[in-house]
Amino acid sequence: MNTGSVSEMVVNQVITENRNVSIPSYFYIVNGFSGIPHMRYYYIFLFFVYIINVLGNSCFMFVIIMDRNLHTPKYLAIFNLSFTDISESTAVIPQILDTFLFGNQLIRYGLCMSNMFSVLLFLAMQSLTLTVLSFDRLVVISLPLRYHMIVTHRSVLVIIGASWTLVLLLTITVVNFMSRLSFCKFIVTVNSFYCDHEPIYRSACNNNFPSSVIASLFPVIILGFPVAFIILSYTCIAVTLFRITTPQDRQRATKTCTAHLILVAIFFVPITLTYAFWPFINTNTRIINLSLTTVLPPMLNPIIYTFLTIIIICTG
Repeated sequence: MNTGSVSEMVVNQVITENRNVSIPSYFYIVNGFSGIPHMRYYYIFLFFVYIINVLGNSCFMFVIIMDRNLHTPKYLAIFNLSFTDISESTAVIPQILDTFLFGNQLIRYGLCMSNMFSVLLFLAMQSLTLTVLSFDRLVVISLPLRYHMIVTHRSVLVIIGASWTLVLLLTITVVNFMSRLSFCKFIVTVNSFYCDHEPIYRSACNNNFPSSVIASLFPVIILGFPVAFIILSYTCIAVTLFRITTPQDRQRATKTCTAHLILVAIFFVPITLTYAFWPFINTNTRIINLSLTTVLPPMLNPIIYTFLTIIIICTG
């Protein structure tokens, strides 16, 4: 961050100390990675992660479009996952690089709200898409004879459409309540790696109770319910696999779930643990964990699906 921006921030804070400000002009993203040596290399790492993510998911989407054998309900959901992965990383990584690598830590109010909206939207959609894929695996293993009757292009499109509608309504609600908050300074400090919802609403001067309720409900809806459904799905799948008598059939059925299970573990385990132990984790650890959870799964999704698909085809 340049000296002029620092001076502007200090002057504005002093001038507005005893004045009421409804909407701040800027949000100042505090370097949540402070105190960690060689962080510049981490930003370079994020840049390469973003390039691999965009190239990998774009190629994966292109292959799905071009190969008629992949025009199935399952790959329709995977296509949606790849689109969400690219969108989520685009909402996060360029902003991190601009903020911390190039020192542009002052973000205008409208841009900050847009960043918050995009991150929450695509993060929630990634969670729900993984849930849709667990439903696909549940039906194909537990009800194989009825799979093509239940999991159709129409049903998957309806589920994905409903998922997008739900996360759009939730995210619009979050940002709408945020826009009703009043702040007492022209520049509000945010201790995170992006325009994070919780640090911002806690800085408000007026009643932030509605936003605090949303901050508690949002993770439950986009993480708690999906995790519960996925656990229930794989419990049913385990029971079905236990009933399969032929080892070859059991092994074949297990292979179809491997890619999805890996993606579920990579996405849900770190972020769930972070929210569960939020008060006990120091700021730097929490921010790095959340940033890695946000950027790594989108990069790994096409790699894991492609690699395991090749293994399944080669091993029959």
